[in-house]
Amino acid sequence: KKEVPPGKIPVFVGTVVHNVGTVFSVYEAVQKNKPLIERVVTITGKSLKKPANYMARIGEPLSRLAALSGGIPDDTGKIISGGPMMGKALNSIDVPITKGTSGVLFVPDKDAHRRNGYDPCIRCIECVEVCPAGLEPYLLMALGERRLWERSEEEDAMDCIECGSCSYVCPSDRPLLDYIRLDKGNIQMLKKKAIGV
Repeated sequence: KKEVPPGKIPVFVGTVVHNVGTVFSVYEAVQKNKPLIERVVTITGKSLKKPANYMARIGEPLSRLAALSGGIPDDTGKIISGGPMMGKALNSIDVPITKGTSGVLFVPDKDAHRRNGYDPCIRCIECVEVCPAGLEPYLLMALGERRLWERSEEEDAMDCIECGSCSYVCPSDRPLLDYIRLDKGNIQMLKKKAIGV
């Protein structure tokens, strides 16, 4: 059994991890001499009239795929690019398809769990129990809220794989992943400042 050490990537232990879309793109590039100019994009959601998978050109507007699926449903509360766990909310569908756009989810308002604040952490450690990287998400969020990014780095925030499991199981509906992403961005910024970039 191979395990990737903290701060390292899979190739460090002699392993390459790719999704099916990437493997297919590599095959087409090597065997057919075809550049990556299109990819399969899933457009889905409970209220969507025609959810479907589309072969979309890189750079094509997401709005066109939404129109092919029947348009944005009236009850849409959130639009997520990348899926419900690891995806990121979009403010607009007037964005291009990129090589990383795997799917877009139109979430009905009743399921969007919009936050008007969030409840305090109850120290249930459910987030710790589900974290595949062995982190303490509740602690990383608390450090992020206090802008203690150096300490967050010491607690291995950069090892977070951003799966979203912590936010999903949190009974207090705390935006754990959002704060961990913020921690990671600020840690990278501090490192760049330290080397004068």
